[in-house]
Amino acid sequence: MRLVRNVLLLLFLLLAGCSREPLYQSQSYVFGTLVDISIYGESDERAQQISGHIQQEFQRLHDNLHAWKPGGELFRLNAAFAAGQSTTISPQVADILKHATKVSQESDGLFNPAIGGLIALWGFQRDEFTPVSPDPKQIAVLIKANPSMTDLEIDGTSIRSRNPAVKLDLGGYAKGYALDVAADYLHEQKVKNALINIGGNIIAIGQHGDHPWHVGIQHPRHAGAMATLDLPDGWAIGTSGDYQRYFELNGKRYCHIIDPRSGFPAEGVQAVTVLIPPQQHAGALSDADSKPLFISGSVHWREAAQKLGVQYAMLIDKNGAIQLTPGMRQKIKLEVDGH
Repeated sequence: MRLVRNVLLLLFLLLAGCSREPLYQSQSYVFGTLVDISIYGESDERAQQISGHIQQEFQRLHDNLHAWKPGGELFRLNAAFAAGQSTTISPQVADILKHATKVSQESDGLFNPAIGGLIALWGFQRDEFTPVSPDPKQIAVLIKANPSMTDLEIDGTSIRSRNPAVKLDLGGYAKGYALDVAADYLHEQKVKNALINIGGNIIAIGQHGDHPWHVGIQHPRHAGAMATLDLPDGWAIGTSGDYQRYFELNGKRYCHIIDPRSGFPAEGVQAVTVLIPPQQHAGALSDADSKPLFISGSVHWREAAQKLGVQYAMLIDKNGAIQLTPGMRQKIKLEVDGH
């Protein structure tokens, strides 16, 4: 029995630009993962101030959207749902839940932040987790209860759930949402060139000198990048993999991505990467859209991508074989053979 945790989703690679303008970089640890902020073309003093503000906002979001630690809004909402009570909701969290519900509906429920109860059963709602084997009867009870984002009723500043089994967990959405928050702030501050990387969910602002930002996609089984691509202004990229949070029990790997249909961790896929063109919620979609493709598996992932309108995606199956959508094939440079 072995427990392994890998928080790095994507390895971003910065190309050396021809310009002599400064590149400021800072790192922190938020959302349970490494956060990198790169700002190009600003003085160190201004870049440090802007990066500091973004890091503080990330920490505030992390605390407020934490599903299992008291003090945040999400924890309070879950307590109210379990008690069958209505409660107040902030405009920001209301917007988050409305958009997450939209994505959930478009994915036929495969992206389902309402299954926090299942995630907790598998031990993935802990900072440090150990291999567990949940009681199948408990899983069956939650599956029968069928918690769904459509169970939520939001009316202005009030929210309730028609289903007390709803337990929100935004672990598959919050990092991407934070990218959008950071991008909006950078635009407000007139920063023309930056790259924000939250554990492999990345959004690009402008470019790096004379070149687009260049990023690499982490190999799911080995150190280093398995592919690289340019990330132009406004584009976002995100990966879901079985190598970030998982445990092994009796020789079998169990990853943190739960199939809401079965209540068990999804199998048969090592990683899915999606590339999102500039649009509203690009960062959030880079986080959320990869999950339904991962859960759909190597046979049906293209159907899931089509339903979500995802044109650029890559899947690595359990054997390491690489599958690409036509759009992604045009964008990516593979560093390994896809057999």
